[in-house]
Amino acid sequence: MGGTPWTGDDRGHNDVVHARWLRLLNRSTGEPDYRDEWYYEQCGGCRFWIALSGELGQDWGACTNAGSAFDGRLRFEHDGCESFTDREDGTFG
Repeated sequence: MGGTPWTGDDRGHNDVVHARWLRLLNRSTGEPDYRDEWYYEQCGGCRFWIALSGELGQDWGACTNAGSAFDGRLRFEHDGCESFTDREDGTFG
């Protein structure tokens, strides 16, 4: 590695990645047509969302729901889809 920090610990790199990945959103809370019920159906609260490790894992995870169009893709914790499934313990993130 030659003294180069792991990218997961590099704040500048993570900020650039976060901004770039936000373009992948299915639903944005900032959109005028965002439905009230979607606030309770966000990826971070879905039983099939698995957070990344490191700093990016605070906001990003992988969808593991075979019934979702986003299966196997990175998702922002506040994004969502029609295949949302509540976590039994009610946790988020």
